Order: sequence, then structure tokens, then C-alpha cells
Amino acid sequence: MDDAPLEGEPLIAPSSTGHPLYDGVVEACRSVYDPEIPVNIYDLGLIYTIDIDDQSLVKVTMTLTAPGCPVAGEMPGWVQDAVSAVPGIKDVDVDMVFDPPWGMDMMSDEARLELGFM
Repeated sequence: MDDAPLEGEPLIAPSSTGHPLYDGVVEACRSVYDPEIPVNIYDLGLIYTIDIDDQSLVKVTMTLTAPGCPVAGEMPGWVQDAVSAVPGIKDVDVDMVFDPPWGMDMMSDEARLELGFM
């Protein structure tokens, strides 16, 4: 089965921004840092989607700055641990994707400023 988006669908699925636990999940993601870059993974743009269902089950879709990142095997666990600690979350699934590839344009203004790109 092909997981490619259908024509007209976004490459990155929208997040559950209206869910009451969304802000807590974002803050949990902001507590995780790429060890090679002094900016959290949320502001780096590595978190593509935070999907929270009615049972407070969370699916995080994320990427890395590069597929060969030395912490590729560990970072999903760091995200899972951080998000699992949010009160009210029942379970967390972290899905690592490399399409679309991460680009510097995905960073927040705060991350660009921190890294000296602004």
C-alpha cells in the first residue's frame, strides 16, 4: 500500500491543535533537543504532526535533520518518553518519516534567531 498523499492532500498532515492536551504535548516536544544543535526539535521543525484522538492517544510524526543522524535510533524514544509524561496522555506512538525531507525553512523564527540565521 502506498502511503503517499492523494492529489490535493498536504504532504504534512495537520495537527490536533484544538485538542486540550495539544499545548502540553508541544511543550513536551520542546524539552527534547538534537544533541548536535542547541535548539529543541519542535522549533527546529522536526515535529511534523501531533495527532491526538478522543481517547488521548497521541501519534507524533517527526523527521530528523538528516537520515544519517547519529541519534536516529534514540530520538523517537526521547520524544515518546517526554510526551508520555504529559498528564492525561494515554499512549504515544512516534512515527519517523523522511518525506518530505526536513529543510531549514521548517525552523521557527526563534530557532533561526538562536542559530544566527536572522
